[in-house]
Amino acid sequence: MDYMNVYRRWLADPAIDAATKAELEALAGNDTEIQDRFFKELEFGTGGMRGVLGAGSNRLNIYTIRKATQGLANYILASDAYKPGMGVAIAHDCRRMSPEFSTEAALVLNANGIRTYVFDALRPTPLLSFAVRELECVSGIVVTASHNPPEYNGYKVYWSDGGQCPYPRDEAIIAEVNKITDFSMVKTMTLEEAKAKRLYNIASPDIDDAFIAHVKNCCANPEIIPPSDIKIVFTPLHGAGNISTQRALRETGFQHVYVVPQQEAPDGDFPTVGYPNPEDKKAFTLALELAREKDADIVVATDPDCDRVGVAVKHGGDYTLLTGNQTGAILTEYLLSQMKAKGTLPANAAIISTIVSTDMTHAIAQAYGAAYMEVLTGFKYIGEKIKEFEESGSHTFVIGFEESYGYLTGTYARDKDAVAATLLACEAAAYYRTQGLTLYDALQKLYETYGEYRESVESITMQGVAGLQDIKRIMSSLRGKPPKTLDGATVTYARDYLNKKIQNMRTGEITASGLPVSDVLYYSMEDGAWACVRPSGTEPKIKLYFGVRSGGSEKLAALAADLKKIINA
Repeated sequence: MDYMNVYRRWLADPAIDAATKAELEALAGNDTEIQDRFFKELEFGTGGMRGVLGAGSNRLNIYTIRKATQGLANYILASDAYKPGMGVAIAHDCRRMSPEFSTEAALVLNANGIRTYVFDALRPTPLLSFAVRELECVSGIVVTASHNPPEYNGYKVYWSDGGQCPYPRDEAIIAEVNKITDFSMVKTMTLEEAKAKRLYNIASPDIDDAFIAHVKNCCANPEIIPPSDIKIVFTPLHGAGNISTQRALRETGFQHVYVVPQQEAPDGDFPTVGYPNPEDKKAFTLALELAREKDADIVVATDPDCDRVGVAVKHGGDYTLLTGNQTGAILTEYLLSQMKAKGTLPANAAIISTIVSTDMTHAIAQAYGAAYMEVLTGFKYIGEKIKEFEESGSHTFVIGFEESYGYLTGTYARDKDAVAATLLACEAAAYYRTQGLTLYDALQKLYETYGEYRESVESITMQGVAGLQDIKRIMSSLRGKPPKTLDGATVTYARDYLNKKIQNMRTGEITASGLPVSDVLYYSMEDGAWACVRPSGTEPKIKLYFGVRSGGSEKLAALAADLKKIINA
């Protein structure tokens, strides 16, 4: 893409407003910034379309939102799934411009004759996933950049099953978006006109009530909650999780819930945390201060769109932050053990996780006779499996999770749900307390039972055009020449999901990967360790994942150092 030509087209386009043109004119002479803003179009990755706010084709603004929505509208109208009268549900989080982008998306759909159901204030992302099915919509949109820094926002598309659009539907939608070469091809209308034609509708509060009812049904032991005096500290990190999460905890009977006051109100600037990610221990600073004051048993933090949750638990006189894998293993064991004890564990129970999540989950599933299935990174693939189970009747979904702090129990939604995960984590803490255990103790029992599984994840940030080229070169080099050893252990299998193949490194035999196309490389070692490399679908990063069955943090660090040495070379 010739970025200067695109820049000039934006300046000359009569569809672009004066304020946006003034922002662009101020960039004159700053070729580096112009290139970064215009060298490509925002694309759908594993998490949809996400980018820095501002003017430009590689930025999120009302024009890129409108263009994406027009492409979606064209795809919907041509789809066999669409029937006249079907609508699109739209929600947003707390970020800058989220309400405006939500309205802009609705008005483009309305101008194309498609009804919309727009939430009047911020809502958790999983509630949008639920609403798509509850309202029998053809599609859904949520405006969010999840846990990214404040300068970001994003746009995720859901289909009629309530799940994010996986391959090849995501590519088909972006193909429609790319057909729009001029903003004059985008339809829109005024809000007043859309309301007068009953195309723009506010989503009913009944959706919230139904969602909370399903969340509460995820409890495995609701009878232990009301008498429990467990103390919970909760922070929504200025995001969309506050009202729904507090409501779920309150209505199930938790009586001692303390919300971090400085982080309760929605604020897209995230003034108390620069990086509102519950994977980052710094995000827990204020929550841990309150936890020590209240002597809390458990601390939970949800990210800005409330689809991820981080958990900290009492240990050694203070608090330990659990990894996403550790929380997932605890919740999996808790659910399966309680279902087995009550005689409600289905014979065809299934656990779903991702290729970069802990292998401990496989061991837990085996112990309870449950099926274990791996999918690619991205919760949309877990949602696909749930849909497949419902259509075939082959399995009963129990829990799905990914290492990046996303969990789902129940089939009411098709995306990770931090409201339900928070409730379940607090319930598990209450249950184990009746056994004289903390959640940290419960984790140690898992290690004693299944083995010393440990995992880590690292990111290498590569900004701009040069960074994108570096990432492509790294992936191409590794793909062409897989490492034969990592940290002294022989690599036994190299999986290349882009080319859908698994190579036996000893014999050279090639077999099919059995999963969709994705730019992911995965290496299995003879000692049970593994490593994985993939570009982030939403940020300018290359992500490295590691797992070991023994050796702990030292083994993980050595494995990471060896792979990074290969990448740097």
